[in-house]
Amino acid sequence: MSPNGSDRSPRRPMRRKLLQALTAGLVLATATGCTYKDFPRLGMPTPTTEEAPRILSLWQGSWAAALAVGVLVWGLILWSAMFHRRSRTKVEVPPQTRYNMPIEALYTVVPIIIISVLFYFTARDESKLLSLDKKPDVTINVVGFQWSWGFNYVENVPGVSGDAKTDKNLDAIPDRFKKDFPANAGGVYDVGTPGTRNPQTNNPGPTLWLPKGETVRFVLTSRDVIHSFWVVPFLMKQDVIPGHTNAFQVTPNHEGTFLGKCAELCGVDHSRMLFNVKVVSPAAYQKHLQDLAKKGQTGYIPAGIAQTSHEKNRETNNL
Repeated sequence: MSPNGSDRSPRRPMRRKLLQALTAGLVLATATGCTYKDFPRLGMPTPTTEEAPRILSLWQGSWAAALAVGVLVWGLILWSAMFHRRSRTKVEVPPQTRYNMPIEALYTVVPIIIISVLFYFTARDESKLLSLDKKPDVTINVVGFQWSWGFNYVENVPGVSGDAKTDKNLDAIPDRFKKDFPANAGGVYDVGTPGTRNPQTNNPGPTLWLPKGETVRFVLTSRDVIHSFWVVPFLMKQDVIPGHTNAFQVTPNHEGTFLGKCAELCGVDHSRMLFNVKVVSPAAYQKHLQDLAKKGQTGYIPAGIAQTSHEKNRETNNL
């Protein structure tokens, strides 16, 4: 015990050790050079596109940052509870601390730094994921409607005549997307109902076929209300908005049949807006297009509601 009767002196080494341990834990949690494969997926499915690991890595990094902050906060709470508890031998009120500027600056600046770092990585990855600079190998117009999905394969299918760039059914798609359409793409389509099922898995909804290893651009349009196109293992989804065309592209790198769904509450039968995505070899994909043509599913189904005026103005300004 110190000369003035205080019992704080023996506790100081313990405080230093606790702070050192917390600091070491934060360094280990935030400064380790690991890839997304070195961490658990934390509820995310196995990525099946070349772009999905970027999303998974951002997800894991956010969890790591949250865990580091949580460990610090929990540590400070325990430290305060243990080392600033009421003394058994003293009943007086302990010294009060007010207007501690360094501490107030610390708990103001540190959250700003954390949010800024998260914002930087989110903006960087979002910009990369939504980039359409690369010309796609395959373009598919996804049409959402109550209560299922239609798929316009914008492809030059042998024996099918037409031109996607001038087809009236695709008037809702802006010219900035049509400029990348293949020339003289007569195209084929597939459309489902809530009762449609995949013949291999018996999962509900129509089946969208994609070629493995080729860049696929999804052009998203709606006929009625806002939907959301979500292929679960792609780890990415985007709204399907009437009067506003969205687009993104991915490169599938795993063959198989995967689940998709509408991720936007769009009405009474929203839960039935399911679909499947079947990733196959490029040869099998081309054969599927020919099979659709043989069934008479040639040309395109109506893409949806035409652009609103402000969208037309935005497109004109971007050309």
